[in-house]
Amino acid sequence: MRYLPILLANLRRKKLRTAFTLLSILIAFVLFGLLGAIRQAFSFGAELAGADRLITTHKTSIIISLPKSYQEQIARVPGVTLATHAGWFGGVYQNPDRRFQNLFQAPIEPAAYMKMYPEFKLPPEQMAAWLADREGAIVGRKTAENFGWKVGDRVPIQATIWSKKDGSKTWEFNIRGIYDGEQKGTDTTQFLFRYDYFDEARQFGQGTVGWYLLRIADPEKAPAIARAIDDQFANSPYETKTTTEKALIQGWADQVGDIGAIITAIVSVVFFILLLVAGNTMAQAVRERTSELAVLKTLGFTNRKVMGMVLAESLLLAVLGGGLGLLLAWPIVTVVGGLLSTMLPIFYLPAKGVAMGVALILVLGLVTGFLPGLQAMRLRIVDALRRV
Repeated sequence: MRYLPILLANLRRKKLRTAFTLLSILIAFVLFGLLGAIRQAFSFGAELAGADRLITTHKTSIIISLPKSYQEQIARVPGVTLATHAGWFGGVYQNPDRRFQNLFQAPIEPAAYMKMYPEFKLPPEQMAAWLADREGAIVGRKTAENFGWKVGDRVPIQATIWSKKDGSKTWEFNIRGIYDGEQKGTDTTQFLFRYDYFDEARQFGQGTVGWYLLRIADPEKAPAIARAIDDQFANSPYETKTTTEKALIQGWADQVGDIGAIITAIVSVVFFILLLVAGNTMAQAVRERTSELAVLKTLGFTNRKVMGMVLAESLLLAVLGGGLGLLLAWPIVTVVGGLLSTMLPIFYLPAKGVAMGVALILVLGLVTGFLPGLQAMRLRIVDALRRV
C-alpha cells in the first residue's frame, strides 16, 4: 500500500489517455454484464432445472396431447417416484396487446405439481385455499406485480385455444395464492390453475394432457428410465419421447440459436480489443518513464520490485475500470430486466457471471502489464540514462 501514491501519480501523468482507457474498460465490462444477463435469459432457467426430473411429450411434437390414462402406467415404471402432468393454455388478459408472452399458463394437479417443484414457495394457507376452490389459481410473484394482481382477485382470461362447453372463451379464475422462488432465477411468471376444473369445462379434448412431469430416484438412471417409458408406448397411437427437463429447456433455448456461442464470440472479440488498448497504454507509460525507472534501480529497487510496480499499475487500471463497469452493469441489468420482464422473465447477472468478470479483470491487468513490466525489469541503468 505504501507505493499506492506512486501508482496513482503515474496514472495521472497522462490524464486524458488514462481517462479514455478507463472508459474503454468500463464500457467493455458493462457490456459483459448485459451479455451475461442475456445469456441467462435465453437459457430459460436450464441451469436450475432439476437433475431428477424428466418430461414425457408426444414423440412428434409437444403441442400434440397425450391420454390422461398414461399417467398410471408411467408411475409404475421402476425408478419413477412421482408422476404428474401439465399443459399449455394460452390466453389474453384484458388487452390483446398484453398477452402472456412467454408466460407459462397451465392446468395442473395442485398437490403433485407443487411437490414436483419444491422451489416454488407458497404459504400453507394459500395452498389450502387453492385446494378448496375449483376455480382457484396461483400466480408467480413477477406476473402478479406486472398485472397488479393480489390474493382474492377474480381474473378473466380470454382463451386463444380452449373454448368452454357453452362456447365462451372467457375463463374466470380466483387468485388464491402468489408464490415466490426459493432462489434467484426461479421462474415466478407461471399462472397455474386446476386441471379438474379445466377438463370438465372445456369444449373438447377431455381426458388429455399436454405432457408428463416425472421425478426419478436416481438421476444417473435417467436414460434407462426414459427408454423404458418410451418403449412402453412404442407403436401406439400416441408414441412418446422422454428426456430430462434440462435437455428439453435447453432445446427450446437452442431454437433461437446458440446464444452461448454467440455471446462467447462477442466477449472474446471485445476482450481482445481491450487487451490491445490497455496494453498500448501501459507500454507507452513505461517508455515515457524509462529514465525514472533507471533512477529507481539506481536507488536500490530490484528488477522484481520494478516489474511488480508495473504489474500493480496495470492491475489498478483494470480494477478501477472493470470494477466500475461491473458495478454499473448491476443496476442497468435490473432496469433492462424490468422493461423486458414480459418477454424475458429470467433476466439477471448470475453470481458465476460476476465471478467470471472479476477473473477477467485480473487477467486483463496481468496480461497487459506483463510485457511492459518485463521490459522495465530488463532495463539496464546505463542504457536508460543514455536516452535522457
